[in-house]
Amino acid sequence: MPMKRLTRQRRAVLEVLRGTKSHPDAAWVYQEVRKRIPSISLGTVYRTLDALVKEGLVMPLHHGGGATRYDANTMPHPHLYCRRCGAVVDLDLEPPDILKEASERHPELKFETFQLEFEGLCAECAGALAS
Repeated sequence: MPMKRLTRQRRAVLEVLRGTKSHPDAAWVYQEVRKRIPSISLGTVYRTLDALVKEGLVMPLHHGGGATRYDANTMPHPHLYCRRCGAVVDLDLEPPDILKEASERHPELKFETFQLEFEGLCAECAGALAS
């Protein structure tokens, strides 16, 4: 799918996501983008996030029935979900080549991507429990 023109809104949403490591939800993105474009609506932010996901510029993160969060780093990488504070942390680990294995074991299916996630405590929460 060819990339659509980066409108002012798309550019602002993408810059906000690329400028954070926090894996925010749409409400947080909306608050940040409003600092740049005060007239933007929450609906526009949702539609823009959907478009950026479809174009492969942003990765949605779905975990535990909570709000969808977004990651501008679309390269395959695992995340840790902190069970105490809800933070999402990028992990510097090489993901396994599980797509190849899945395709070999289930040739009748068409695999496109996967997300590897861990649950535990982020560094801040683990440190708070240790002290």
